[in-house]
Amino acid sequence: MLASPVVLSDLQSVLPPSARVNARGHLEIGGCDAVDLAAEHGTPLVVYDAASIRDQARAFRDALAATGVGGEVVYASKAYFGRAALALIAAEGLAVDVASGGELAAALRAGVPAERVHVHGNNKGPEEIAAALDAGVGTVVVDNHHELDELERQCSGRGHTQDILLRITPGVQAETHHRIATGQVDSKFGFPLAQGAAHAAVRHARETPHLRLRGLHVHLGSQLMDLDVFPAAADVMARFVAEVGPDGLDVMDMGGGLGIAYTPDRRPPSPGTFVDVVAGAVVDAWTARGLPVPRVTIEPGRAIVGRAGVHLYRVGAIKDVPGVRTYAAVDGGMSDLLRPMLYDAVYSPLVAGRADAEATAHYRLVGKHCETGDVLVDDAHLPQLERGDLVCMPATGAYGVSMASNYNGQPRPAVVFAEDGRARLVTRRETLDDVFAREL
Repeated sequence: MLASPVVLSDLQSVLPPSARVNARGHLEIGGCDAVDLAAEHGTPLVVYDAASIRDQARAFRDALAATGVGGEVVYASKAYFGRAALALIAAEGLAVDVASGGELAAALRAGVPAERVHVHGNNKGPEEIAAALDAGVGTVVVDNHHELDELERQCSGRGHTQDILLRITPGVQAETHHRIATGQVDSKFGFPLAQGAAHAAVRHARETPHLRLRGLHVHLGSQLMDLDVFPAAADVMARFVAEVGPDGLDVMDMGGGLGIAYTPDRRPPSPGTFVDVVAGAVVDAWTARGLPVPRVTIEPGRAIVGRAGVHLYRVGAIKDVPGVRTYAAVDGGMSDLLRPMLYDAVYSPLVAGRADAEATAHYRLVGKHCETGDVLVDDAHLPQLERGDLVCMPATGAYGVSMASNYNGQPRPAVVFAEDGRARLVTRRETLDDVFAREL
């Protein structure tokens, strides 16, 4: 008689919540056997626990509603802008932020109501602004004076008045990797408070007839674990509002950035804790200055989809360099999971076909690309690997698919949503014809 499935323990905090070891000793996600999914759809393969995405979206939505401050949860779609995910998230009542014309198209094609779309970006082109206005988006987050002028020109031509937020750079340094910190003075994003640039932006926006200034926006960085930076930023922003006057500044968008656990030793704050800290910081800072408390907007991205997704790879070459290390190469790499190379991200892999096996060996887990830096995990502690083993990389649901490329002519992977024992192919694997379709 087969044993009952057991809960995966050591890596449970980095795997999707539904993950467990089934009676075959295989990793199971959303009730679907990962080994069977890889056999059916090939590798590399990205698998999402659909229920996890839905549950995280609800957690943020309900936590913000419970604060009583009003406001909106806006999903940062750059983390993963697959249409299936966007449709699922929008169905839970979240708005969606987009940072390009492509992400705008994805949101609209997924059925996200245009009035619940927030348009971001530090260099929106005229054609992207036109697409946003033509679609009737609810909010444009303005990053610079050129954008204010271009928005006014296009809105004037349409006889349209557009709601905007101004992105302010508060000069607050978050504790995160330098490549994903955005709130410091030296940033390509937003109007800095230094030398009066933000004050000038508020005057400019208030004097522009076809733009309706509704509030302010800050974003401090990504993969944040220490929430103390939010009260500091709220205090800076409340002081700024007191200086320019609160008229029309009814929204304070505090951005997102809540981190997730990529390794079992990390303990990120929960959505409820994040929301309580951020909303409480705004209430306290505005109240302390006698200002009317604004609606609070937050923009989680990674924290909604990151833990929900995993990458599955097939092991190919295994090479021992005596006295140095053992390399294990898989059939993907930096073309489908760039974060280790871009941000020095560290992951905790496992063997999906022997998910309960003891880890007894160390490998440098590498990709198949022609780059020495194509290293997925520098020191992976795994069971003894064999050619053909299926390796799972947990917590890859954010910035994996959305950053994927065709480096070395590699087709991008398929994406599957798993839930209640059923698997749904939501993005087919690219073919070589797809890769070269634009060649003339």
